[in-house]
Amino acid sequence: MGDGFERVNRPFARPCAPIALALSVAGCVTSNTNVATAPSADSDLRTAWIAPAPPPASAPRTAWIAPAPRRAVSDFRPSYSTSKSFEGVASYYWEDMYVATGARFNPHGMTAAHRSLPFGTRVRVSDPKTRRSVIVTINDRGPYIQGRVIDLSLGAARALGIESRGISRVHADVL
Repeated sequence: MGDGFERVNRPFARPCAPIALALSVAGCVTSNTNVATAPSADSDLRTAWIAPAPPPASAPRTAWIAPAPRRAVSDFRPSYSTSKSFEGVASYYWEDMYVATGARFNPHGMTAAHRSLPFGTRVRVSDPKTRRSVIVTINDRGPYIQGRVIDLSLGAARALGIESRGISRVHADVL
C-alpha cells in the first residue's frame, strides 16, 4: 500500500497519461523551422545575410525596420587614406599570449596590430590631441572592431598618451 498522496492523485494521472504521451510524440514529429539552410552555390554569399525577409502578413502589425546593411570589418578603409598613410581610430590591447607572427606578446613593447600591412612594417602613429608620435612595428592582425584602423600595444598607447582614454583618433604614416 502507498501513502494517501498516491491514492488522491491516481484518478487524475490515468486520464492525463494518454494526453501527455500524445503531446510528447507530436513534439517529435513536427518539423523544426529554426534550422538554417545553406545558400545555393550560385548565390552571392556576401549579400545572402544582409537583408532578412520582412515578417509574414499574418503576423501582428508592428513597426518593422529593415536592418542596415553590414560591411565586413576587413573592408573598412577610409576614403582619405592612401597606401602610405591612413587616419582613423586607434585602440590598445594588453592581454594576449602570442601574436599572429608566432612570437610572444610584449605588452610594453612598441608593437601594433593592423589588418593588412605586412609583418615587420614600421609605422609612425601620431595623436593630434597630445601632439605625440611613436614608431611601432606591425606584428599582429587586428583590430576586429569596425571603425578602428590600428591596435597598439600598451607601451605604445602610454607613449602616445591615450591609455586613459582607451581609443583615440590618430594619423599613421607607413615608413
